[in-house]
Amino acid sequence: MNNFLDVGRIKNDFPIFKKRMRNGSRLVYLDSGATTQKPLSVIEAEGNFYKEINGAVHRGSHLLAEAASEAFENSRELVAEFIGAPSQEVIFTKSATESLNLLAYSIGNTKNILSNGDEILVTEMEHHANLIPWQELARRTGAHLRWIPVNSQGRLDYEKLNELLNFKTKIVAITAQSNVLGTLPDLNPVIKLAREFGALVFVDGCQAIPHQPTDVLKLGVDAYVFSAHKMLGPTGVGVLWAKSELLNRLEPFLFGGSMIESVTMERSTWAPIPRKFESGVPNMAGVIAFGAAIRYLKSIGMEKIDAHLDELTTYTLGRLSEVSALELFGPKDNSARGGVFSFSLAGIHPHDVGQLLDQHGIAVRTGHHCAWPLMKKFGLTGTTRASLYLYNDKDDIDALVFGLNETKKYFKV
Repeated sequence: MNNFLDVGRIKNDFPIFKKRMRNGSRLVYLDSGATTQKPLSVIEAEGNFYKEINGAVHRGSHLLAEAASEAFENSRELVAEFIGAPSQEVIFTKSATESLNLLAYSIGNTKNILSNGDEILVTEMEHHANLIPWQELARRTGAHLRWIPVNSQGRLDYEKLNELLNFKTKIVAITAQSNVLGTLPDLNPVIKLAREFGALVFVDGCQAIPHQPTDVLKLGVDAYVFSAHKMLGPTGVGVLWAKSELLNRLEPFLFGGSMIESVTMERSTWAPIPRKFESGVPNMAGVIAFGAAIRYLKSIGMEKIDAHLDELTTYTLGRLSEVSALELFGPKDNSARGGVFSFSLAGIHPHDVGQLLDQHGIAVRTGHHCAWPLMKKFGLTGTTRASLYLYNDKDDIDALVFGLNETKKYFKV
């Protein structure tokens, strides 16, 4: 227990932490950057939907359909309140990847947003999901894709920003936290300059919003995307928040189902937002369970979670610095980073590091983390990555350091 969270009590809320791992070890879960574990309240919320109110949302007048629709919309209200936005601007998708693709595809089908010769600006640290859709949009429209480089410390090169952002820039797409380096880019100068040139700003918040209070209106961006499963919710649920004026302007992404207002054999018209972008039967149980995840996070307090992870990030940086032959990538101080740590260890292949740690019950991510251009920037094919969340504590970090030292012993380095 620290001054912010009682991690022991929190872990009791998560059934998976009762599981014994290989060799009878306890679970040390350090892969929340990939997906988070789920508290019992979220697991039960999804199961209770099927046991108690399974009905098609927005598609019936019977009791089950009405109850399901009410619970579904309650989750939308919870998400909207969580990010400080009007509920009609919250679009449910199946993932943050789909949310970003929705934006890119719809922009490409909408007149007078992006034209031949215009520019899209991203960063060199983006996840593929916030890079490839913009590559494809540029290819479809004749626009040019440009990017803000990353320096050797894993920070954005803001000196290049003034060279890259200009009146040709129509879209800026940027992560709120690198899923590889943990870097927390300062979004304010990017947003400020984009506003001066009239560019739209889209933020990938997947790695940031689970850990810190987020107010999208105060942030001053045009769209913000994230995934439920990275913040205690179920898989198969993503969120696109965007300003009403942008959503009303965009053409739909998928067609059919309840996204229509009227249909004739000759033409169709679209329902108001958010339904305009929610074609087909949604992941009803998942969205409702996501509401339970939001309630759980609110019950603990995002400010407390942020403070806990800030303290634990500082501790982790200190402990990893004690491991000889470990090279940590990204900022070395916690003022510029979150709780994501990518590293190489004594020339040992990341997959081997991951497998050896697994023998001690320690779950980490290995590979390129869906960020090939960033890997190439640092001359890497992959890293080992440890990522933190509210159910981690110093004992977990000590276990990681022990496991890393045991790995070096095994490989005799």
